[in-house]
Amino acid sequence: MIEREKIIKGYFQSWLNNNVVVLKDIFDPEIIYSECYGPEYHGIDIIERWFKDWNKRGKVLVWDIKQFIHEGNTTAVEWYFKCEYDGEIGEFDGVSLIKFNEVNSIVNLKEFQSKIPHHYPYN
Repeated sequence: MIEREKIIKGYFQSWLNNNVVVLKDIFDPEIIYSECYGPEYHGIDIIERWFKDWNKRGKVLVWDIKQFIHEGNTTAVEWYFKCEYDGEIGEFDGVSLIKFNEVNSIVNLKEFQSKIPHHYPYN
């Protein structure tokens, strides 16, 4: 569990540092990655291409982990994300469901978001 948390923290940090080099150490070559707003990427080569393209137009400002939940070969991560993209600031809360293989490479990652600001319609 500690090893998986270290891998996930390293992945989040790669976005903060714009460090594409570590991705091959984190993901299985056949990774399937589903972003919270629809796009899906298949394979490490496509992940690296997306990472480089995204970082030409954007910068991750904050990606804070709130908690980890482990079950079998899957880890759920609750987080807060903030970025600047095409000159606009965006932020949201999210959860990632991350499946690992037997050597602790990520083979599947699905993101889900909760928009900010939250509102309270019954207060």
